[in-house]
Amino acid sequence: MIELQGITKTFRVARRSGGMKEAVKALFRREYTLVQALKDVSFTIGDGEMVGYIGPNGAGKSSTIKIMSGILTPDSGTCVINGCTPWKDRKRHVKNIGVVFGQRSQLWWDVPVIDSFELLRDIYRVPEGTYKRNCEELCETLELSEILRTPARQLSLGQRMRCEIAASLLHDPEVLFLDEPTIGLDAVSKIAVREFIRRRNREHGTTVILTTHDMQDIEALTERILLIGKGEILLDGSLEALRQRHAKVRKITVEYSSGTFPEAAGITPLEAAPGRASFAVDTDVLSVSQAIAVLTGNAEVTDLSVQGASAEELVVSLYEEFHI
Repeated sequence: MIELQGITKTFRVARRSGGMKEAVKALFRREYTLVQALKDVSFTIGDGEMVGYIGPNGAGKSSTIKIMSGILTPDSGTCVINGCTPWKDRKRHVKNIGVVFGQRSQLWWDVPVIDSFELLRDIYRVPEGTYKRNCEELCETLELSEILRTPARQLSLGQRMRCEIAASLLHDPEVLFLDEPTIGLDAVSKIAVREFIRRRNREHGTTVILTTHDMQDIEALTERILLIGKGEILLDGSLEALRQRHAKVRKITVEYSSGTFPEAAGITPLEAAPGRASFAVDTDVLSVSQAIAVLTGNAEVTDLSVQGASAEELVVSLYEEFHI
């Protein structure tokens, strides 16, 4: 169980203008600005949940993850994860969590991946039997066997990220924090990573908190999302509820051999080509079934598809709603 209550965090950031004169002045007198990264952040995540933590750049996502992983200490508020306060009980806490930062590495750059794994085994004091079992399972599932003896610096980004995920799971953590885990990955690598995370959650009951700008990750992995903006939790709900709330427009694409399409309230033509046409349907005015009946009334339709709003469109509408 993860419980955050009233978490607040402020950073003091140095500021100065450009130029040599300003640089010299800053040596003797620095100017600082206070940036409030988190403002009264509160939420609860149950055991085994997979939650998407989303928001624009600078919203406070990574600061929250760093507090939950014990890297940062908040100015005020409480955070309890499986009975531990992360910044007070760090040794006990880190035994039960795994963390993957897409732009930070826990692998040693110049040594083979297997050496990094074995060093992490010693750091976490993983029993030999547990380590061997986990390493074999992770290497098989993530297809790492061919690259274990390769230095991390010689791996492609996709290979390195798979190794990072494996490294974070060698000690059987109960909670997994993923911060941009698929950043820069190709389509095949993204699908492999998503499938592995789903399997890990299903088979081991691992709680997963995912922060990412890739809404396909959110759509593929999570059912619940937390939206943060300007340091505050703005929304906590299911992805399906958001679809019902914001996806009032459906796109209907029709392939036809002959006929015409009448004008009707709630139906807006989007694009047309010989034998193919697309329409936007406002479901507040017309239901999808009514729109289909109108469109197929005077045309010989050979195929038809209905699309809802994509996850990216839902997020854009949320950003617009909350002005972030």
